[in-house]
Amino acid sequence: MNEAAGARYAILLRGVNVGGVTVKMADLRNVLEGLGLEHVRTLLASGNAVATSGWDRAEIKVRVEEALRSAFGYDAWVIVLSVPRVAELAAAVPYAPDNPEVHAYVTFSSDPVVLDELTDRAEAAGAEQVRLGPEAVAWTADKGSTLESPFAKAAAKPRYKSATTTRNLRTLQKIAAAE
Repeated sequence: MNEAAGARYAILLRGVNVGGVTVKMADLRNVLEGLGLEHVRTLLASGNAVATSGWDRAEIKVRVEEALRSAFGYDAWVIVLSVPRVAELAAAVPYAPDNPEVHAYVTFSSDPVVLDELTDRAEAAGAEQVRLGPEAVAWTADKGSTLESPFAKAAAKPRYKSATTTRNLRTLQKIAAAE
């Protein structure tokens, strides 16, 4: 039933505030609070929220995706992780968060099979990557060429849209530190 009553979760939206899908963080907070999530905090303007809930991760995912689709009229997909798990994954990234020449990223997936396929495809394209767990892989891109990197090109395939999202390491550190 519940993973933990009153657990703190990170909710990572995919594809907002890019490509014509605009979600103001105040509006996102209102939608999440309207679902019954508590102590909602949004971070940055890129679709990151932290909230407390007695629901398990799967229930949060279903409810949030339905609410976002209804409220904002787009094909919403989210990844939900406990905040402690985000902290563990961020700490496991073997790349520096503030390298001026290289950006460190983590791609998350709600489906480990999809992440396996994506990492195989990215590896075949020459992407350097480190699998952090069943739900995450770390990778890098030279500053200014993220979208042209082998991993980003592989991840851009429509097949991965509903099951993946990517955050830079600095953002993950902020999520992990969110109260």
